[in-house]
Amino acid sequence: MSDKTAYTPATHTAPPAKFSHGVRKGNLLQVAGQVGFLPAEEGKAPTPAGPTLREQTLQTFANVKAILEEGGSSWEDAIMIRVYLTDVAHFPEFNEIWNEYFADLKAPAAARTTVYVGLPPGLLVEVDALAVVD
Repeated sequence: MSDKTAYTPATHTAPPAKFSHGVRKGNLLQVAGQVGFLPAEEGKAPTPAGPTLREQTLQTFANVKAILEEGGSSWEDAIMIRVYLTDVAHFPEFNEIWNEYFADLKAPAAARTTVYVGLPPGLLVEVDALAVVD
C-alpha cells in the first residue's frame, strides 16, 4: 500500500475540521470541496471573493487549481469534477463561466456532476475534483 499525502496550499486556511484540502494516494489526487474564499491572511477569517457567482466561481477554480498543482496535477488531469450550487437558477450562468474558464483545455473535459445544496451564508458554489497524477 502506498502512503497518503495531504496538501494545504499556503493560500488556504486550515480546514475547519479533521480533513485535508487535498489527498494523494498513489497516482490519485482527491481535492476536497473548495469554495470561493480569497487567499488566506493570518489572523483573519476566510472571506468570500465577492457576492457574485462569477467572482466566487473563479476564486473557487483558483483554489482547486492550487491544490491540483501542489499535488503534482492539473485541470488537464482531472477525471471527475463535482459542482455544488446553492441555486438552480445559477446553472446557466455557471455553465457560461465554466466554458470560458476551460476553453483552452487540451485534454478531454472531465466528467462533471452538478448538484444543488445549502452552503454557509454568502457562499454560492463549491467544487471538488479527482485527478490522476502521472
